[in-house]
Amino acid sequence: MLQIDTWKRVVIWAVCALGILLALPNGFYGRVETANDARAAIEAGATADGLQEQADMWPGFLPSSLVNLGLDLRGGAHLLVEVQLSDVYETRVKGMWPEVLALLRTERGRIGTFRLQQGAPDELRIRLNEKPDMVDEAATIVRSLARPVASISGAGSSDIEVTTEGADVVIRLSQAEQLASDERTMAQSLEIIRRRIDEVGTREPTIQRQGDDRILIQVPGLGSAAELKAIIGTTAQLTFQPVVTRTDNAQMPPGAGNEIVPSVDQPGQYYILEQAAVVTGEDLVDAQPSFDQNGRPAVSFRFDPTGARRFGDYTAENIGSPFAIVLDNEVISAPVIQSHIPGGSGIITGNFTVEESTNLAVLLRAGALPADLNFLEERTIGPELGADSIEAGKIACIVAGIAVLVFMVASYGLFGVFANIALVINVALIFGLLSAIGATLTLPGIAGIVLTIGMAVDANVLVFERIREELKTARGPARAIELGYEKAMSAIVDANITTFITAVILYVMGSGPVRGFAITLGFGIVTSVFTAIFVTRLLVAVWFQRRRPKTLEV
Repeated sequence: MLQIDTWKRVVIWAVCALGILLALPNGFYGRVETANDARAAIEAGATADGLQEQADMWPGFLPSSLVNLGLDLRGGAHLLVEVQLSDVYETRVKGMWPEVLALLRTERGRIGTFRLQQGAPDELRIRLNEKPDMVDEAATIVRSLARPVASISGAGSSDIEVTTEGADVVIRLSQAEQLASDERTMAQSLEIIRRRIDEVGTREPTIQRQGDDRILIQVPGLGSAAELKAIIGTTAQLTFQPVVTRTDNAQMPPGAGNEIVPSVDQPGQYYILEQAAVVTGEDLVDAQPSFDQNGRPAVSFRFDPTGARRFGDYTAENIGSPFAIVLDNEVISAPVIQSHIPGGSGIITGNFTVEESTNLAVLLRAGALPADLNFLEERTIGPELGADSIEAGKIACIVAGIAVLVFMVASYGLFGVFANIALVINVALIFGLLSAIGATLTLPGIAGIVLTIGMAVDANVLVFERIREELKTARGPARAIELGYEKAMSAIVDANITTFITAVILYVMGSGPVRGFAITLGFGIVTSVFTAIFVTRLLVAVWFQRRRPKTLEV
């Protein structure tokens, strides 16, 4: 145990040095944050006075990643919103009327005249005027519009249910489609909210689904909950524009009436588009993941009657031409028009995976929120409260650290000093890991760090107590140290594995503050095991090889 290879020593010290280096920016938080903001502004094209001086406040050759401060530490806005899922049912069903109308018109000779009736919000009701006895035949005709439910749970089910009530044909979404629609609506709402908030440059917002129909939104550093509500309420810009040409030159003049737009999935590629959009996201009724005639993943979409007419006319006149789908000034897809697309519906094909087609469908629907949001809870947390929390956390860490340091020195003497050095390195490694992954530190996260400080010396205590026992029977201090580490190893690993499993469960099952606690606790367990097994042992080995003591005081 005392014979550690040179390469192992180099790796151990290198890991420690890297952790300390990554944690270093957090010791100069304000300066590094200012420098990072200035550099981001310069990259975005800003030219305000003093930006370069602010960017130079932190050397560029040093790491600049910081541990992000959560809402309870930084202050900001908190919202809990409820998505009105039932709104989507009405939109979906009402949007089917143009297709139903076109289909039944072709069969008017058999079923006679018909008229759309007023019904429940989530149903489409059509009454046969001349031949009510043909209502079953009309229902069968309408059932031909049914499509498979695009979800794993709804596999084998149809998206609509067509029933008859007297002379009325009633169309509703099936139960399987409603469940699939709920999932799509929540995914779409999360995507829209995330895009809206990211657009204003906020730091590390928390946007999480809670339950079946609720979304938790926390944005550190934002002035008020009202400001956050205004951000969420903005509408994404979705357009369908003709493609003039494609280029890899971002500075290429687009020409009069045109604009140059970057591609999302092809970095360095740009499209020159006509500024006048053929249709916009306001005309889009629905977009769903589907499959083409060859069974490959694709995306189907449908416009409202006005958009359908414009889209149909354009596709009829521009067969063989590319057609760009633009979201927030970025081309997300540019399919080639293969044929005239009447009726306001079409399909986007490409080299998609099932996941990519699902994501594209979400993006296409992300032009506007799919349903109204009901704000259940809103809070504004001032930065003063966050500053108080940070100060309280610092005091707790300092007090806990000093208490542990004093106890270890008093109990184990020089070996306690080695354990204390490892403890300091352990805390640096935790912050280094948090900075490297861009984790968000919350008040419960600070509690996890404080707990880790106490737990970090547990492994060393087990080793030192085992060394004490071995000193009574072993031949010489070197053998006692080796046996102490060998016999304590299994207890150290088992104890920390059980605690780590608990941290993983807390992270997987919990949300918000619970996850923050689980992250710091989990990282603390990993770093404490590393410092106890490797760092402390290396310190002991270096000291023993230099001093060669005849006796040990542990």
